[in-house]
Amino acid sequence: MIRAVIFDMFETLITHYHSPLYFGAQMAADAGIAEEKFQALWRPTEYDRTIGKLTLEEVVESILRENQCYSEELVNKIVKKRIETKQDCFRQLHSEIIPMLKKLKEKGILIGLISNCFSEEAEVIRRSVLFPYFDAAILSYEQGVQKPDEEIYKRCMASLGVAPEECLYIGDGGSNELEAARTLGMKALQAVWYLQEGTSQPMGRMEAFEQLESPRDVLEHLLDK
Repeated sequence: MIRAVIFDMFETLITHYHSPLYFGAQMAADAGIAEEKFQALWRPTEYDRTIGKLTLEEVVESILRENQCYSEELVNKIVKKRIETKQDCFRQLHSEIIPMLKKLKEKGILIGLISNCFSEEAEVIRRSVLFPYFDAAILSYEQGVQKPDEEIYKRCMASLGVAPEECLYIGDGGSNELEAARTLGMKALQAVWYLQEGTSQPMGRMEAFEQLESPRDVLEHLLDK
């Protein structure tokens, strides 16, 4: 019997690709630094940013100082734009996301979140319109561990008080999240409702997993089972 649905966040409940992008390339442009030089310093920090060892502010300041263009104003500008674009993702939700979460609540299904995220994303997630729906929110930045490490899944299940076989895990498939969930004994499903051809989205359809074409399919899947 399914007692809980555990979701990924990015490209599952929200998407970056219906909002203005503000990744390394855009930050480099605002900093007046060649993208290649910026990325050479930015990309190696991803793991430490994901597990809470570095904040966005610390990394941006370090990169600007390395390139002799540091100012407090410029750090604040980049951080502000980064946060604003993350917030905008929550204003571009698939129309069925909130109705689906409400229906899960009505049915007594527990809702979990496991998200690999950075400092600025953890802040935005906790202030978002979606956050009140989660019975457990396990954020890598706060936990010091990221997907696909099985520990982050175990912490979410422990918080919800459920066993793996009582869980659906739903994500776009990044970070080997679906494989890890399946290995632990969860039913892993791929969310493809935000998938767009011709974008820089990191994931495509994964034929090894059942695919959900719209958020309402989550409910239909529960009914079917």
